[in-house]
Amino acid sequence: MHHPTYNRTRTVDGLSIFYREAGPRHAPTLLLLHGFPSSSRMFAPLFARLSDRYHLVAPDYPGFGHSDWPDPKRFDYTFDRIASVIDGFAQELGLSRYTLYMQDYGGPVGFRLALAHPERVVALVIQNAVAHNDGLGAIWATRRAFWADRVAHEQALRENLLSFATTKSRHVGGDPNVELYDPDLWTDEYAFLNAPGQAQIQTDLFYDYRTNVAAYPKWQTWLQKTRPQLLVLWGKHDPSFDIGEPERYRKDVPNAKVAVLDAGHFALDTKADEIAALLREFMQTQE
Repeated sequence: MHHPTYNRTRTVDGLSIFYREAGPRHAPTLLLLHGFPSSSRMFAPLFARLSDRYHLVAPDYPGFGHSDWPDPKRFDYTFDRIASVIDGFAQELGLSRYTLYMQDYGGPVGFRLALAHPERVVALVIQNAVAHNDGLGAIWATRRAFWADRVAHEQALRENLLSFATTKSRHVGGDPNVELYDPDLWTDEYAFLNAPGQAQIQTDLFYDYRTNVAAYPKWQTWLQKTRPQLLVLWGKHDPSFDIGEPERYRKDVPNAKVAVLDAGHFALDTKADEIAALLREFMQTQE
């Protein structure tokens, strides 16, 4: 049976939040939390492969994709604020039980949801998202300097974070199989980053990323105490995050399932079939 993907909006805290939804609503729910500078669009490969059996919901954060982009002067672009909006979104849709799929920025958003409402979380899927300080690679030196002194390092941060070269590298990284990547992936995202207001929005939000690093010990403690059902998927050609991060998760949650993929930061770019198969196997243990 074919399950179409619906492109919808809900109003949350006065903001229009865009989301994609597919699959039977009575089925186990996957709440898909996207990365930077992507949107719910990054999960299209999973919608095509999993909506026959699972209920998939993927929102765009405020300031991303087709959700509202409120002016930073009247909206605090912080991970606490975005997590609060996504929490309200989940409640608006009546999502009381779900598996969280957390990629990149989806990690900080998802961990905030999990710690605030652990009773809602059936399981976690972590794909190239960090919860340990050592998981941040060498490229983060410029970014850490920005956190320490925003005024002195903001221009260097923007050049490091928002450039065309970095936008492309986020996808391809060190993967030698460049021909497998659709260049629309990074050209579309670079156009998004150059839209009016985006540089300020993303700079403000990234300045708040330092609060995630400060929260890592709390997230680790929660993982160690609760030992949730956990699947870690990791594109090994990621230029931003350390390849040792999956084993750090396994140290926190010894029964975690870990799969290191021959892929980049956005592993769904090239390994959608493999990821979908791993998710089906993992999700069946939750049903």
